[in-house]
Amino acid sequence: MTEPNWANQVRLAARHIRRRVLAHTLKHNGGYMSQACSSAEILSTLYLKVMNLAPVDRPLRPKPFPGVPSRSNRGYFTGAEFNGRPLAHQDRFFLSPAHYALVLYAVLIETGRMDPCGLDDFNRDGSSVEMIGAEHSPGMEVTAGSLGQCLSQAAGIALGRRLKGDSGRTWVFMSDGEFQIGQTWEALQAASFHRLDRLAIYVDVNCQQCDGLVTNVMAVEPLQDRLQAFGWRVERVAGHNPKALAAPAARQGDGRPLAVLCDTDPCRGLPLLSQNAPKLHYLRFKTPDERRTYRRALERL
Repeated sequence: MTEPNWANQVRLAARHIRRRVLAHTLKHNGGYMSQACSSAEILSTLYLKVMNLAPVDRPLRPKPFPGVPSRSNRGYFTGAEFNGRPLAHQDRFFLSPAHYALVLYAVLIETGRMDPCGLDDFNRDGSSVEMIGAEHSPGMEVTAGSLGQCLSQAAGIALGRRLKGDSGRTWVFMSDGEFQIGQTWEALQAASFHRLDRLAIYVDVNCQQCDGLVTNVMAVEPLQDRLQAFGWRVERVAGHNPKALAAPAARQGDGRPLAVLCDTDPCRGLPLLSQNAPKLHYLRFKTPDERRTYRRALERL
């Protein structure tokens, strides 16, 4: 069966995201590459098919960091403007693992929400384009970490939206390692108790974290059974298949919040990266030869 046009757009965007992140990693001699490999289709599907985000008039250029909010600093802002200014019926998006920030910036560029020149400010003093994203960073609305704090905030926002009468949905992108954290489970329980059926999470189950395999640090499986036991509607899908990724969000809800577990490959599109296993969390080039090898891989991408 021929794939719909949007699915082809997702696959193309995912390839461009991986290429952009690899190019940036080569330029700066380091980057969160495996996160781009595993999540590119998930985030592309959310932005191009699933989420009903408010539009932006043009690709936005990130502003300088305005300083922390205070009585004397009224010019403070968040990065939510890159996701538009939502009306009651429109959606909001939250990135929980803030070290995926570079991947999110690439997504915003590929979907026409952020000016590509914005990456020139990446990780510079005085810039809002941070390596570990915060609430002022493009596409982000809250400071999500350390890890495991975002779902609590998003659940509170989803509850507040329901009390206001908003019909828009609240989406959270998470990593599987966050399910080792107690606050995550408190938030899951609260969201179920309050029947926040306009709240949904997409989880990048790439089985990786900074110290190696999730299973070696502290196993979280059977994650589907555990989430269902906490009162969530759970579906497990192939994390690089756009149609499979989009399907759960389109199905009729049943009063429970939705969790979509996306099984992914942390070396997808860049098999060379598997040579760094079991520690794939951050890619830094140790020798000029290794850097040249990755540059050739970039040319092939």
